[in-house]
Amino acid sequence: MVRIDGSQGEGGGQVLRTALALSLVTGTPFEMVNVRAGRAKPGLLRQHLTALKAAEAVGAAEVTGAELGSKQLSFHPRALTAGNYHFAVGTAGSATLVFQTVLPALLHADGASTLTLEGGTHNPAAPPFDFLEKAYLPLLRRMGPRVDVTLERPGFYPAGGGRFRVDIHPAKLQPLQLLDRGRVLRTEAVAQVAAIPFDVAKRELDAVTAVLKLRPDQQRPEELKRSFGPGNVLRVEVESEHVTEVFTGFGERGKRAETVGEEVATKVKRYLDAGVPVGEHLCDQLLLLCALAKGGSFRTLALDSHALTQRDTMANFLDVKVDVREVERDVHEVTVRA
Repeated sequence: MVRIDGSQGEGGGQVLRTALALSLVTGTPFEMVNVRAGRAKPGLLRQHLTALKAAEAVGAAEVTGAELGSKQLSFHPRALTAGNYHFAVGTAGSATLVFQTVLPALLHADGASTLTLEGGTHNPAAPPFDFLEKAYLPLLRRMGPRVDVTLERPGFYPAGGGRFRVDIHPAKLQPLQLLDRGRVLRTEAVAQVAAIPFDVAKRELDAVTAVLKLRPDQQRPEELKRSFGPGNVLRVEVESEHVTEVFTGFGERGKRAETVGEEVATKVKRYLDAGVPVGEHLCDQLLLLCALAKGGSFRTLALDSHALTQRDTMANFLDVKVDVREVERDVHEVTVRA
């Protein structure tokens, strides 16, 4: 039984999600105290409880502490099973994070699986659906498994109501080498609005263009008709020869559209100036995949608290070593070895 203090590192839900994922893969039970102790509302919120319930279903697990607000729990997986699963957060909590909790396990299952997930698909504190589709899953497919996603309906905070489908075809994970992004082939900014003035999208794109010097054909405002409530997401896609990165920002009440655009553009510019293939949010996702593949290396920006927390949580379940070497200013090379 592995014992984990949930207040470690960034002290949020990532410790729990990674622990659940690796417990399912390795069959190692764990107990956790101080769940999400580093957050303003500690304990299990709806999306974390849904992730726990999803892991329980996929792993036929014995669970204690599975209730809203719980700050302590135990998880003992018994049998990893492929199948057709439906998980609904019930709020605007992130359905994409629920997906990332059970995906590593289903990549190791003995057959194909289908997931239907409902909740938030575009949340400020979680990877949006577009990041999964365009940045994360193409790299996962390069490592062997085939995972396809289909967005049926977007869901923004606070209304939620999003829905997407995932088809998972397992295969042995192969180590990934991603030290160079190659030539940039395409840069595009997309501003999407749902039930809010279309002018917001145009103002965000103007702000991005002022920093990145985009042409008119590199900007696309969109009005979404199938959303359950008001929402706004701005994303910039940078497609290179060896990787595609996605940077996002979210409109919120009281925040100027120009500010949203400037913040996203600043992230993109830092990534482009550093010359690395992997951005900060993709980094911690690749850490886990490389650890499961027992090898891999990539270049990225300086590791943030999420990536460091990921590294430390993985050490509870996997016998892998993560080396981080600063190559030059704002460029770090990460190597994972068994």
